[in-house]
Amino acid sequence: MKKTLTTIAAAFIMITSFSAFAAENANPLKNVESDKIVTTYLEATTVGTVDLNKFLFADDFEYSNTANGDSFNKKQYTNFLKAHKGVKFDCETTYEILDQSGQACVAKATMKFENFTRVDYITLNQSAEGWKVSKVVTGYPGK
Repeated sequence: MKKTLTTIAAAFIMITSFSAFAAENANPLKNVESDKIVTTYLEATTVGTVDLNKFLFADDFEYSNTANGDSFNKKQYTNFLKAHKGVKFDCETTYEILDQSGQACVAKATMKFENFTRVDYITLNQSAEGWKVSKVVTGYPGK
């Protein structure tokens, strides 16, 4: 009887440990709408909030800057954001969903700084893991 109780207790501890581990790794962005993904992206880029980046970007993510021709993949871009963690841009930020159809969404984010404006066109795709940012193209109107 003592051996049976020990076995049951050990099994219970293992199950609760695995459940806690799984809960820690759950994607908090999995069941949110596309506009929440856009605001999470903007928080990462304009106020340095990087905690959700591993859930935010698609594996095949691409970033490109039309002003200088730079382009980056997911690892390069998330490393850039991580290096700027906590850096807050002094800009007024707005966004709009330009189109959403099925599992694809395109948004436009505008960041107005004192001397220039930055516009990001953000493409999102929805999968079993939820909405993910798959591509960002940045431009600077008027330059």
